Amino acid sequence: MQTAKQRWLWNGVFVGVVLMLAGALYWSTQSIDYHWRWERVLPYVVDSSPQSIRAPFDGQAELGDDGRTLTLVSDHGDAPLVLDSFSTLLVADGDLLFEGDEVARLDSLRAGPILHGMVMTLQLSVVSLLCSILLGLGLGLGRLSANPALRRLCILYIEIIRGTPLLVQIFIIYFFVGTVLSLDRFTAGATALTLFSAAYVAEIIRAGIQAVPVGQMEAARSLGMSYGRAMVEVVLPQALRRSLPALAGQFINLIKDSSLVSVISLTDLTKAGREVVSSTFAPFEVWFTVALLYLVMTASLSWLVQRLERRLSAGH
Repeated sequence: MQTAKQRWLWNGVFVGVVLMLAGALYWSTQSIDYHWRWERVLPYVVDSSPQSIRAPFDGQAELGDDGRTLTLVSDHGDAPLVLDSFSTLLVADGDLLFEGDEVARLDSLRAGPILHGMVMTLQLSVVSLLCSILLGLGLGLGRLSANPALRRLCILYIEIIRGTPLLVQIFIIYFFVGTVLSLDRFTAGATALTLFSAAYVAEIIRAGIQAVPVGQMEAARSLGMSYGRAMVEVVLPQALRRSLPALAGQFINLIKDSSLVSVISLTDLTKAGREVVSSTFAPFEVWFTVALLYLVMTASLSWLVQRLERRLSAGH
């Protein structure tokens, strides 16, 4: 058993290695002829620039007595537009306005395209994760079924999905299945990720079920439980507890694999990063930011799974 001194020593070694890696990274960035401009990327993550408010029609500006209300009166009989939320007023009472003229500005914080892409990635990952759990559970149970037809169909599905690249599956589902069923980009991307991940989830659950001692099922059946009830109440909870680390790894891979949906023009985090690179000409800063956001998502999922694993272990 390690003493307190040994623990401090090895923790110091860990910190030293991390600092060496950070120093090597810093030295690498300084050795290349590149001017780092992180300020270019920040507005694409969180936009703090004033929001412009423009006149929707030709008309006249009328300022309220308190100076906090601006009414735009149309010359063509349109309903007046009342503005009571702005930070900077750019017109005076009685000014003539033309459609598109800037009349005021509003200071606000807004999510930039990179954060919008991150939200899309989260939505896609959550939908695919939940659906792949349900489909994978069914496939895993079918993989162990005594019915030869059902078992072989599940095996065929698993082998086909695991034997072909996810990128090819996305193309097939979007351009072929999506055309036949009129699927939008999000649905096609989520479907491809679900079908792909479910094949791996099925094998993980199948291995977890087979890792549970056979005596558990026999004991449950001897108590008068049906096969289905014994599987749900006795075997599956133990199998899922054993499979949790492997499932966590698969779900983390699912978040990273979601970047491939950008090939069907779904604006996820990766595609948003590419668009921002073309606008800012700051590839290193953008891709480091994108990588950090992916790390935040995967690390959060890993942390949640570890907490769940500890809770299940304590309950057991």
